[in-house]
Amino acid sequence: MSVEDVYELMRRAEELPYGEARTVLVEDALRRADAAADEVLAFRVRIALTNAYHYGAEPAKAFATFSRTLADHDRDPGRFGETHSLLWQMKAVVNALTKFPEIPLDRTRAVLDDMERRYRAGGHSLQAVYHYRCAVARHVGDGTALDWFAKWRAAERDDLSDCAGCDPTGMMYQLIDAGRYEEALEVAAPVLGAELTCSEQPQGVQTALMQVYLRTGRPDEAADMHRRAYRVNRTQLADLADIGEHLEFCGLTGNEARGLEILERHLGWLDRAPNPHAAMRFAASAALVLGRASAAGHGAATLRRPAAGERAAADVPVDGLRAELAAFATDLAARFDARNGTSRQGDRVREIIEAEPVAGYVPLAAHHRRPAPSPVPAPAEAAEPRFDDVETLDDLDGLLDITDRRRSGRDMARTFAAWRRFDVVAEKTGPTPLQAARRLDGRGVERAVAGDARGAIADWTEAARRFTELDDPDRRHRTLSRLGEMRVDTGDPEGMADLTEAVDYFAAHPTEDAYVVSALLRLAGGHLELDRPAEALAALDRIVPGEAPDREPDADFLRARALVLTGEVGDGVAALRRSIDGARAQDEPQKIAAAALMLAQILARIAEDQEADAHEEIVALVDEVLAGESVPAPMRAAAHGERGRALLAADRPADAVADLVEGVAAWTAEGLHEPAVHLRVDLAAAYMGAGRHLEAAEVAEEALAGVTGQDGDPIGERRCRLIIAHAQKELGEPGAADAFVDMAGLAAQDGNEEARAYFLDESAEILTNLDRDALAAERFAEAAEAYGRAANPYGRVNGLRRAAMCRLWSGDADAAGAGFEDARAALADLPADNEPARIWHTALVSFDEARLLAQTGRLPAAEERASAAVDGFRSLDEEDAAENAAGLLAQIRSALGEHPDDGSATP
Repeated sequence: MSVEDVYELMRRAEELPYGEARTVLVEDALRRADAAADEVLAFRVRIALTNAYHYGAEPAKAFATFSRTLADHDRDPGRFGETHSLLWQMKAVVNALTKFPEIPLDRTRAVLDDMERRYRAGGHSLQAVYHYRCAVARHVGDGTALDWFAKWRAAERDDLSDCAGCDPTGMMYQLIDAGRYEEALEVAAPVLGAELTCSEQPQGVQTALMQVYLRTGRPDEAADMHRRAYRVNRTQLADLADIGEHLEFCGLTGNEARGLEILERHLGWLDRAPNPHAAMRFAASAALVLGRASAAGHGAATLRRPAAGERAAADVPVDGLRAELAAFATDLAARFDARNGTSRQGDRVREIIEAEPVAGYVPLAAHHRRPAPSPVPAPAEAAEPRFDDVETLDDLDGLLDITDRRRSGRDMARTFAAWRRFDVVAEKTGPTPLQAARRLDGRGVERAVAGDARGAIADWTEAARRFTELDDPDRRHRTLSRLGEMRVDTGDPEGMADLTEAVDYFAAHPTEDAYVVSALLRLAGGHLELDRPAEALAALDRIVPGEAPDREPDADFLRARALVLTGEVGDGVAALRRSIDGARAQDEPQKIAAAALMLAQILARIAEDQEADAHEEIVALVDEVLAGESVPAPMRAAAHGERGRALLAADRPADAVADLVEGVAAWTAEGLHEPAVHLRVDLAAAYMGAGRHLEAAEVAEEALAGVTGQDGDPIGERRCRLIIAHAQKELGEPGAADAFVDMAGLAAQDGNEEARAYFLDESAEILTNLDRDALAAERFAEAAEAYGRAANPYGRVNGLRRAAMCRLWSGDADAAGAGFEDARAALADLPADNEPARIWHTALVSFDEARLLAQTGRLPAAEERASAAVDGFRSLDEEDAAENAAGLLAQIRSALGEHPDDGSATP
């Protein structure tokens, strides 16, 4: 066991985030340091292990390592040192001691007293001591918390105070407990715009702000804090208590569905909670969410709980899990209260479990809210809501004749008024059998308009039977035409017989109003519903031109649908344009909307396939759709989606967001989740293009579940994963590195080595920015190999160069040297016909190799490489790069004891 092995393990550990993998490496390093009998090295590793335990969700293990290092220090301070580190760690130990009910409170207070003694002896401010005395008092609820809080705020900060984000966060929780929300917000204000590098910030202050914003009437800001903080908390087992706060937020804001999603994701963490207090907090908040879900009628729904120990994985009902977690949290609270001698924890747990919503519903994102309502048309100035010719009419036949004369949806208000008047008059004057049959036929229309298809079918079936008995074949076949259409629309193909019979009758018995045209249009629609476009076209061809001018827009619309289905898209587009023109001439907004939306959808597909530019026309068409009166909700949802996609395709992502948000919200409100899922992918892309990376990541993650799997959308899945990776990169989330590796794996499946190399490059770039240089070197090297297979010599040189530099930064100078040899050899493969690119990459390799040579003491060789880099960059007029290289050359020559020539070392 060598000391070098210990240093190598510690170097590797420092490149990893806190968690099990990092802790295992540090534990191994400690074993090796002990085996090497190097007490000082073991002492320093043990300090690092204390941090690993604290931040890696195993604070109980930290008690032993901290006690040992403190004892070693006290035994020989001059030899072991690290006084500041131990005093800093003492704060975390005190905080952790309160989280375990089996640890006597006297022990915590004794450590606090020792902490104060050591701080005084070292001449440090007692600000941190007061902080943790306040925290203990707040946990116990003994009434002294406010006194300690006042001392904490008044004391001067020093280098042992918690960081500029954590210290105000602790103060906020004290103020929140006291109901002083505005003061809490004042404390948080300086932190919100600060650049924080602490591992617990800014998500710590953002989590606290959820309650502050919620209790001060700022629900949108509260939702934003939830979204931002949870993205970080969700990756850290150590943040289980904070995740409990997110569950509580969901329970208080009508977001039970989101709460159940979070609970199911983290339910298994409860079995390995970092401490009992975190487990209690999480369980109590989970019980709140489960209770709200049960109250909403979802008590029988289940959540998947993973296996743990002897417990098998199982689907557990909401109601049963609520009872279990409530009891678990309550029992833990009782243990804490027994230890503390107060009821503080039990009261808090009961308060959480039984909490009532603070707000009815707080949307967590724009597309989660209800869609905007359709515009209400303003009444024409000359029109009155009353129809005087109807309201004063007592003639039942006259009233029914009014209903028979309707020609469009715009006549429906007057038609309904006539039917209502008929019912009033009929109560006084009994209708004849024919009048009753006509009214029954009208009631079928009313039911159809109201969406009651079954009721409409029943009414029309009976009306047709009565017309048969009354020997009124015209009315019987009009009713059969409507009946057949409704039967086919509801999935009954036998309705085609009714449609055909009606057409045959009116073809043989023409009427003054050319009802045969209406019957043929319904027959064509039936064929289209059954995916028989050729038969639909044959029915439409039977319409005599000019026979019913008012129905020509309808005929053109149906013809367009049939032509598109047969692949005659160009003719279909022409028919749609005729339909729109005809509907405009008739001032029929609903007909305009239907045809315009279909034309917009077709043009969008054509543009996508042919890379054509039809975006402006699509936007104009959809503008006309959405301006229409009483456009049905599904049509509005589709229209918003089309306009949003057109704006996105026109490289106007910021403009596209509003329409895509509206479309997703509308589809979701209609319960049509499949179109909502696909539109979410476009919304995520629009957010990404608009620079709104948080929204892009969240929406893409929402959509991912819907486009993944056997029946999913592989292209949509790739788009989602790519958006997530880039958004995480922009947000500075470490998970971005793995997200790009996943993309590289998908590219490899496709045999696309160029894309694989690009994604590996992206992952490596993120890792090196996180100072995880050893792993970054591996990724750059993999990228270089992939670029080589993709016949991209520039990418290969760049990957080899970057890999070499990362090996240097990770402390492996020998591997870095070998890497630069590979990079310089790869320069020979650069195309000879692109001299500027060859010079650029050669200069980059020379510059970075000079840095390696200088760092390893080979100054003459470093001078040669740096000089070559300066010459190369200057030959390309790359002044910034040349200036950097000249600065390096000057430093090297200074180290050599030389002076640069006038033109070769400009600073």
